[in-house]
Amino acid sequence: MSVATPAKVTPPARVITTKPRVSDQIFRGIVTTFSFSALVILSLIALFLFLKGFSTLRAQGLGFITHFEWSITTDDAGKEAAHFGLQAMLIGTVVISIIALVIAVPLSVLTAIFLTFYAPNTVKKLLVTVIDLMAAFPSILYGLWGYFVLMPMAEYWAKLLHKWLGWIYIFNVPEPSFTRSPFIAGIVLSVMIIPIITSVSREVFSQTPLDRVQAAYALGSSKWGMIRAVVLPFGAGGVVGGSMLGLGRAFGETVAVYSVLNIVFRTNFHILFTQGGNVASMIIQKFGEAGKTEISALIAAGLVLFILTLLVNFAANFVVTKTVKSGR
Repeated sequence: MSVATPAKVTPPARVITTKPRVSDQIFRGIVTTFSFSALVILSLIALFLFLKGFSTLRAQGLGFITHFEWSITTDDAGKEAAHFGLQAMLIGTVVISIIALVIAVPLSVLTAIFLTFYAPNTVKKLLVTVIDLMAAFPSILYGLWGYFVLMPMAEYWAKLLHKWLGWIYIFNVPEPSFTRSPFIAGIVLSVMIIPIITSVSREVFSQTPLDRVQAAYALGSSKWGMIRAVVLPFGAGGVVGGSMLGLGRAFGETVAVYSVLNIVFRTNFHILFTQGGNVASMIIQKFGEAGKTEISALIAAGLVLFILTLLVNFAANFVVTKTVKSGR
C-alpha cells in the first residue's frame, strides 16, 4: 500500500519595503523637531540681538569694532554724542583667553593621557566623574573660589614673575599693583575650561587605531614612546578642536572674570597689572546704569561676542569631527 506524498505549499513571497512603520515615523518626527528647535532658538537669539543693537551698529559702523573709546557726552543744549568702540575689550577678551589656554592645554593633555593609558579603572572612573562635575559647576562658584582662595596665591606668583621676567613687556607693570589682574582671571578661566579640553582629548586619544599601537609595541617602543609617536600625532587635531571649544567658553565667561578682575575700559597688555576686562564682563558692569542708547550698544556688543563664540565653536566641531573620521 503506497502512502500519498503531501503536496508542497510555497509560502507567499515576502514583501521587502524600506518604508518605516508608523511608530518609527512618529519618533523620527519628534526627534527631528527637538533637534531643529535648538537651531530655531539660536536664530531667534541672534535676531533679537541684531534688532536691538541695529541702531548702534548703523550709527557707529565698522568703528564699533575698531575704535577704543566708549563714552556718551552731552553738550549744553542737552544733545547726546555717543562714541562706542569695542576694540579695547575685544583685545582684553583675547588676552585673558590666551592666558587660560596656555595654562589649561598642557594640563588637559597630560590628564587625558593619564586617564586613557595609565590610570587604573577605579581611579579612572573617579577622575572622569570629578572632571565631568567640574564642567557643570556654576561660574559664580569659580569666581568666589578665585576671589577668596586663588587671588592671594596668584598675587604672590605675579610678583615672582615680575621680579624674574619683568624685562619682558607683558610681565612688566607700570605700578606695583598685582591684585585683580588679567593673569588671575586667566588662571580662573583655565580651571573652567580644563574639563572641556580634557574630555575631548580623552575621547580622541581613545580612538587611536589599535594596529598602530600594536605596531609601535612590536617595534620595541615603550608606552611613552608609543604615546609620543602614535597617540599625540593622531590626536593633535582633536586637541586643537578641544582647545577651541575651551576658547569659546572663555570668550563668553562673565561672572568669574568680573569677580577677579578690575574692569577698566583700556587696552592692557601688561597681564600682571590690575586692570583689564573682556566683552562679557564689560556688559555686566555697565548694563545696570545704562540708558537707552548705551543699552543698544551693549546688546550690539553681545551680538559681536555671540558671533565670535559661534564661529570658534563651529570651527572646533569641524576640527574634532574631521580628526576622528579621518583617523589623523
